[in-house]
Amino acid sequence: MDGDDNSQAAAGPQPHGDDRAAPAPAGSWDPQVCQALIERLWQLRAQMLATEQAFAGPLARVADTHRASARNLTHYLALRAEDRRPLQDELAWLGLSSLGRAESHVLANLDKVLGILHRLTGQAWSERSSDEPAGIHHSRRLLAAHTAALLGVPPPGRAVRIMVTLPSEAADDTALVHQLVEAGMDIARINCAHDNTDAWAAMAAQVRQAASAVGRPVRILMDLAGPKLRTGLIASAPPVLKLQPERDAFGRVTRDAYLGLRPFGSTTPVAGAEAHIEVNAGWLARLEAGERLDLIDARGARRSLRVHRCGESGALLECKQTVYLVPETRLRTHREREGKRTTRIGGLPSKPGQLTLRVGDHLRLIRPDNLGAVMQEASNDQGLTPIVSCTLPEVFAQVRAGERILFDDGRIGGIIREASAEALTIEIVQAGRDGSRLAGDKGINLPDRRLELPALTAKDIEDLAVVARHADLVGLSFVHQGSDVDTLRSQLDRLGAAHIGVVLKIETRRAFENLPELLLSAMASPAAGVMIARGDLAVECGYERLAEVQEEILWAAEAAHLPVIWATQVLETLARTGQPSRAEITDAAMGERAECVMLGKGPHILDAMRVLDDILRRMETHQAKKRSLLRALGAWSQQP
Repeated sequence: MDGDDNSQAAAGPQPHGDDRAAPAPAGSWDPQVCQALIERLWQLRAQMLATEQAFAGPLARVADTHRASARNLTHYLALRAEDRRPLQDELAWLGLSSLGRAESHVLANLDKVLGILHRLTGQAWSERSSDEPAGIHHSRRLLAAHTAALLGVPPPGRAVRIMVTLPSEAADDTALVHQLVEAGMDIARINCAHDNTDAWAAMAAQVRQAASAVGRPVRILMDLAGPKLRTGLIASAPPVLKLQPERDAFGRVTRDAYLGLRPFGSTTPVAGAEAHIEVNAGWLARLEAGERLDLIDARGARRSLRVHRCGESGALLECKQTVYLVPETRLRTHREREGKRTTRIGGLPSKPGQLTLRVGDHLRLIRPDNLGAVMQEASNDQGLTPIVSCTLPEVFAQVRAGERILFDDGRIGGIIREASAEALTIEIVQAGRDGSRLAGDKGINLPDRRLELPALTAKDIEDLAVVARHADLVGLSFVHQGSDVDTLRSQLDRLGAAHIGVVLKIETRRAFENLPELLLSAMASPAAGVMIARGDLAVECGYERLAEVQEEILWAAEAAHLPVIWATQVLETLARTGQPSRAEITDAAMGERAECVMLGKGPHILDAMRVLDDILRRMETHQAKKRSLLRALGAWSQQP
């Protein structure tokens, strides 16, 4: 019993909200109450077996190593097909398992409860383990085996693996990759949405070499780009260079700014220069140290620069005032001898184009093949609506006016007001108080539309040839339905790479809704798992639903005994700035419920790895999936 007093025992458990619970038990171990529960549990058991039979087709295609797990998944689907909370309350009131931790061994847990109830009521009970695909201990062994097949053997003292996304520099920076492996990277992720095939091959070679040198296994995941729905290029901002000397609190110059002049076309740096521009070679050759150069900068301000020194690579100029240089700027000497006294400048840095969007603004999203003509039109009329292209022209025929559209992980939101095969006109309804900047290569989400797009693009199929040679795992981006997984598996078979593990990236609402189908399709592979891509999921399903959605994915994967990769923005602030936030430390601790945690890129990635390793080792002694472990709490061990 659970400690209720007699009056509570007579009243029985209270139902949840408006749940319709069975009549309250008349007293402790009331035979009628127990018998009613037995009948309801037998009905539930029959539903589980009927659901397993209904999935006979997909189950027949599952690999032998996953057959028991797939059967358990169907039993879990039956368990969650109806609201079981009233049943749970009654079981818990009797001090029995309420089936709340049964994900990994559903039928076995149900049979345990049935057996206890039979004995409480004096009825005969015989073991039914032949019907049960997995018990509590067997299910743990299955999950461990499936995880090792996909992610490799865990490091000593930490069951959760650490995955790190490799930066572009990893293709050439041997020391960086070696540091990552030494710090505990168990899986290296190569994002095939960036860089190129040569860079991916170089990264993989660096990882293999570092793992061999350190003497520990490191697996490689190559993440296919998939049908990327992103913003295209935005016209670059006008090139401008700002030179600004350092000043103290009173505005006095404490250090000049230094500008390097080099001939047009040269890339040789001028020693001591903070920035460089290019000028006429003949004009530059006649400069002398100490000479003064005059100019009128982009604001119309008159400024002077002094030649500090001249050398083979060019000249170094001193700047004592803030200067803005643009292509129209001219440098003028004061010499009286023959030769040109002015020169135009070049080589100014240009920043990637951005649009600043505010609530109430309008934006035109156009097909990539129309970009040239439309940008030319825009250059002739500055009053036109801002324009950005979309990388997937297929979406224009599928979306409709009135639907929502989100940019850059949901930072900017809009409503499609007009839709045609050539362009979408969007009203911005969500942006920062002072506006939000939209750049190229930012994600686009259409949460109100189920886009019909292939999970494998032509580029993905080409890239699979590189994946087959270098990867241990392949990530399937934007997977929506079981046929997407089947297509990937057939392509791997064609390349003789059926052994490569398959990771389903759950990043859209449609993938979440089709998760059981996706899991069963993936279980036809010898090694499979799930990545919870929480960034896109939050945008697609709504941030308020993210906690619920990721929890349900964890439950389903546990029922299928498949490993989970906890991904997107884990310890992101720490990796980027060196200082973590309190919220992301708690979030990282949640990763212990998965089998792998993925970190992104950043200059402080090694610090992030050390912190994550420490968190995971500590949490491992307190939590196993959603089951709390009653480790002795030393902090409270002292008696009064």
